[in-house]
Amino acid sequence: MNAFISAAFARPSAIVFCLLIIFFVGINSTINIPKESSPDIDIPVAYVSVGYSGISPEDSEKLLVKPLEKHLRSIAGLEKMTGVAAEGYASITLEFLAGENMDIALDDVREAIDKAKSDLPEKADEPVIYEISLSLFPVLTAAIYGDVPEKLLISRARELKEKIESISGVLEVEIGGDRTEIIEILINSSALENYGISPTTVIGLVSANNQLVNAGAIDTGSGRLLVKVPGVIETLQQLTELPIKIGEKTNLKFGDIATIRKAYSDTESWSRVNGSGAIVLDVKKRVGANVIEVVEATKKVIDENIERIQGNTEVSYLYDDSQSVLNLLNDLGNNVIAAVLIVTILIVASLGLRNALIVSLSIPGSFLIGISLIYYSGITMNIVVLFSLILVAGMLVDAVIVTTEYADRKINQSVNKIDAYKQAAIRMSWPIIASTVTTLMVFLPLLFWPGIIGGFMKYLPITVIFVLSASLLMALIFVPVLGSIFGKSKTEEVRRVYKTAPKIYRWLLKRAVNFPLTVVVIVIGFMFASFASYFSAGLGISFFPEIEPEQAVVQVKSRGDLSATEKDKLLQRAELQINGLEGISAAYAKSGPGDGQEAKDAIGRIRTVFDNWQEREKASIIIEEMRQKLNKLAGVKINVKAQQDGPGSESPINIEIFDENLDSGAKAVDQIIKLMEEMGGFVDIVDSRPLPGIEWTIVFNRDIASRYGVSISSLGDILKLLTSGIEITDYRPQESDEELDVKLRFQENQRNLNRLQEIKIPTVSGEYVPLSVFANLIPQKMGGEIQRKNGRRFYSIKSDVEPNVLPAERIEKLQGLIQERSLTTGREIIFGGESEDIEETQTFLGKSFLLSLCLMVLTLMILFNSTWQTFVTMSAIVLSTGGVFLGLWLVGRPFGIVMSGLGIIALAGIVVNNNIILIDTYNEYRKKGYDAKNAAYHAGILRFRPVILTAVTTILGLVPMVFEMTILFAKRTVLFGAPSSQWWTDLSSTIAGGLTFTTALTLLATPALLVIGANFNVSSSKIMHSMFKKFSFQKV
Repeated sequence: MNAFISAAFARPSAIVFCLLIIFFVGINSTINIPKESSPDIDIPVAYVSVGYSGISPEDSEKLLVKPLEKHLRSIAGLEKMTGVAAEGYASITLEFLAGENMDIALDDVREAIDKAKSDLPEKADEPVIYEISLSLFPVLTAAIYGDVPEKLLISRARELKEKIESISGVLEVEIGGDRTEIIEILINSSALENYGISPTTVIGLVSANNQLVNAGAIDTGSGRLLVKVPGVIETLQQLTELPIKIGEKTNLKFGDIATIRKAYSDTESWSRVNGSGAIVLDVKKRVGANVIEVVEATKKVIDENIERIQGNTEVSYLYDDSQSVLNLLNDLGNNVIAAVLIVTILIVASLGLRNALIVSLSIPGSFLIGISLIYYSGITMNIVVLFSLILVAGMLVDAVIVTTEYADRKINQSVNKIDAYKQAAIRMSWPIIASTVTTLMVFLPLLFWPGIIGGFMKYLPITVIFVLSASLLMALIFVPVLGSIFGKSKTEEVRRVYKTAPKIYRWLLKRAVNFPLTVVVIVIGFMFASFASYFSAGLGISFFPEIEPEQAVVQVKSRGDLSATEKDKLLQRAELQINGLEGISAAYAKSGPGDGQEAKDAIGRIRTVFDNWQEREKASIIIEEMRQKLNKLAGVKINVKAQQDGPGSESPINIEIFDENLDSGAKAVDQIIKLMEEMGGFVDIVDSRPLPGIEWTIVFNRDIASRYGVSISSLGDILKLLTSGIEITDYRPQESDEELDVKLRFQENQRNLNRLQEIKIPTVSGEYVPLSVFANLIPQKMGGEIQRKNGRRFYSIKSDVEPNVLPAERIEKLQGLIQERSLTTGREIIFGGESEDIEETQTFLGKSFLLSLCLMVLTLMILFNSTWQTFVTMSAIVLSTGGVFLGLWLVGRPFGIVMSGLGIIALAGIVVNNNIILIDTYNEYRKKGYDAKNAAYHAGILRFRPVILTAVTTILGLVPMVFEMTILFAKRTVLFGAPSSQWWTDLSSTIAGGLTFTTALTLLATPALLVIGANFNVSSSKIMHSMFKKFSFQKV
């Protein structure tokens, strides 16, 4: 290393040129790096579905789900397997470990499914495998609405979809509220019966007359003649005039017994924005694409095309991720600038303007090298990367301050500035490298953080490792070389060593080295006092910080066999209560089935978009107001869930009840929900029990039916005409490129329960026989879905908690009550959600912390070659925990498992650095012949200024985040409570509090411990010498 430093000083021009290249490449990387709010977390999920018409849930579980589970459970990397056995189908969702190669996983799934096919019923449909990427969420949601026909809105939305998908960076566009266009043949059931026409005859006739006939060609010897049969139906008029039945005098045509028209398929959902019918476009970007550029190009296309739609049409952007990213980048960017300015001002006050400018150059230099490495590694600029830059802003200058301060002392001793900076770089290289390596050792294990949280947080250690490694180059090469060129050459006064420390510190330090045991006892007392203060306050623990949301989802629930129209009417009543509330800019309502993750009794949902956080009350107040208004509605129940940012479970509380007896499990669910209601503190409780309902079963007497020539097939055709209809062929309009399905069904006034009871079934002779002759219509209890997880039946309960209530505290109390009531007898109850996340995170962070400590001890043993000095250095980590809890107690925040836990680990790498520099100086004085007390005293005084500077720069760099401050330099304002600052308050408070406490104590405790170690060695030597002399005398 010394040779490398000497070579750099011999070629200063080349070093300056390298620095200019670094700035050029770094600025280019900063401009071009893709930007997004949250990191892309790819959680591989596969979905397997098997259909079997008419199968019951019980048979579906036995014949479909279990055989599939048997073959799928052995797939490598599988974390969770959830199965659903339902009426007519079975499905299995496979969740793999984060980071698992999805291509390999899908190959394994296909192989397992191929093996399982032999165990499935012959009449079961072919299993279908889908890949689901949970990282591909919309970056832009645009709602198009207005007083125009629905058909026009849908057609324009489809045109926009095609244009937007042609934009570079756009993966796909999903249309919400889209409806499938069909050709509907509404046939008169009485006409079928009167003319003796069976549905089978109609289906066969249409299919036979709508075919492309390849007649071939005739070779005459003198030429070749092609024969063409135009058999494809090209217009609705051709379909209307198609003969159905041929008579002696007249022919019966389709148009005589049916109405043929273009229509949309039956809808089960409606979409509205602020009460008006709407079509919604969800735009998804490709992984790695720049969200700002993608959204800007998409908005441009939408705005240009909306103006061309006739009528009063508007577009409302319900969600714009680019705006969030821009706000985030601006807020955190301002905090980075603030951190740099604070550090620079502090250094100016301590080292002078010229030295401060050279030292401050290390921050942008290290940043730009780090950002370049991030960019070329394929990582995006996101909130985690940005905060990592804020975190290291103060740490970057630590090594540079140590080098510059040493050179400054040498210059004060009349050493030439080139030699001074060269000596500083060479002399301090080993302790600086050691201190940087110890910090990196702390962050290294975090690269292997598993799961969703690890996928989210791994960008912090990556950024810190890149930037801190770059700071080594700045501290040992670039800044010393620049200092030798542009640094100050002399000072007005040659200062004595003791003048680097204030008088009060010199007085305290003198007593600390004279009474070291007393100092250690006082420090331990401070530690216990901080722990006692925090735990007596009952602040508890949390998993992840709560961030002020921009949206909330209102889930409207109602039990009963409601039609789609009835559900939508209930949803409209809820909309009326929300529309007009202060603080809400838009309300997007959608009725009908959800995404499969909602409550079984959910009939619709309303997504509310809040105004800018500066212009409204807190989201918790608005949500509570919504709850109060909506709870007054009769016939519905309401759940309100705020938008969740960051990793973690969907619900804070998730309880899974495993019981093979479904009735017993359902009773346990009911009892647990009652306990939760009695305890209080729980809101938005949802469970997975099936909905009560009635289904009609046709009990078919085959003997009687066979006498009349009625088959199951003919019965099924008639029933389908009464319900959803039968697809009989397809039709391609001349004005469209898409084929439309042709669907045959009874007229609307003939599709009801009364008609079902009176319906007649065609026989082989063409006559119609009433259904009641050979079958009975019996109402029965509706069979519900059977849910399985990892091969066992289970029910689930999900819940949120009231504001200022800690989920961990509620779960602990609920677990106690469940044990008291013996609800676990005969079943297993597992608590997931936040408690599961807390347990997993605690386990990993604990192992990571132990590994980090081992790596740090190894590094320090190599550096000092002393067990006691290694112990003294590591004692700073213990001292820092007292500051952590004291800091959290002062700001009144709970201990965050993710952020505070991460803060303690990061703090471990930071706090030992000061001890390394101080002990290294102590050893230098000992080599000069100083005794332990004088060496510790002089080391403390000499290192006071760099220790204080390095600690204060890190602390002040984090102060804006501790108090949720955002400094807007362009607007010359300071904001408090911005959502971007709320992410990191716990982590910043942990590091700032721990470092403040540790720095104050280290300056006294470390010299005291060094003296204790030296005294112990002296005493041990005297005892050993005395024993040796006694042994020798006895021998003589």
